[in-house]
Amino acid sequence: MKLSLIGVVLRQVRSSLRHLFWTHVLTSGTMAMTLFVFGAFMLLQVNLERLLKIWGDEIQITAYLNSKISAGDVQALLKRIEGLPEVAQVRYINQEQAWHDFQTALGTQSGLLDGLPRAVLPASLEITLKPSNRDSPVVEQFAERLKTEKEIASVEYPQQWVERLGLAVLAVEWGKWIVGGILFIATFFIVGSTVKLALFARKDEVEVMQLVGASETLIQAPFVLEGMIQGLAGATISLAALWAGYLLLREQTPSMGGFLEPLGQVQFLDLQRMALLVAIGWLLGAAGSLVSLRRFVKTWHASTVKH
Repeated sequence: MKLSLIGVVLRQVRSSLRHLFWTHVLTSGTMAMTLFVFGAFMLLQVNLERLLKIWGDEIQITAYLNSKISAGDVQALLKRIEGLPEVAQVRYINQEQAWHDFQTALGTQSGLLDGLPRAVLPASLEITLKPSNRDSPVVEQFAERLKTEKEIASVEYPQQWVERLGLAVLAVEWGKWIVGGILFIATFFIVGSTVKLALFARKDEVEVMQLVGASETLIQAPFVLEGMIQGLAGATISLAALWAGYLLLREQTPSMGGFLEPLGQVQFLDLQRMALLVAIGWLLGAAGSLVSLRRFVKTWHASTVKH
């Protein structure tokens, strides 16, 4: 396209944005809401995947010891477990340390323990497995082997929680594309409707351009460019809203505690995902505009032939 024609296209876009300002704002806002929902799913997925990795890297098996076990039996058990090929590290926690850890975990509510004997919490072993032995079948087999030790009363490990979190990540990923897909289709038609409004508003101008032999590319270019601008504006607004939500959530995360504690600060979308969000907005605007334009041109040609 020649530079002079580019100037014509830009003037047409500027005129449309000025005369149909609120229509473009409404379309951009609709795209922003769609992209915000999709981005929120991505943000949730990013942080769930991070939490899953942290949990997976820090899987520990807790073996609670019998109350009447002697110091010599504890040392013998420690040596046997440390010698197992799956084990990376073993930490012995006596009853006093268990009480102190539990008290620390309760924080301001530690007064609930007043009056309880310190011996109520059993001694235990915290066993960390090597990274190559953290798969679910290996962990289960190892836990069953520990249960055969007469010094061990019970065994607990968070593998089930890790598996459930993995399913949650998968559900969020599928939900992202299913819900996002539905919203994208709806937004696609909304963009198309906006283009139709712009076409009807400039119908005479378009018909004159066609009669004087203007190419379809020149006629369609302003509308496609407007759709792209709407998509980019929507993506920018959605990213700004996601950032505001991220800042709010990051402030609230420490007070949530619980299973979110290993996560630390909530993580925002990386550059690749932000670029994906912008690209989707850009494509939605461009594709919606092109489809509507082709339908209009086809209808116009048909009506011209009839006359």
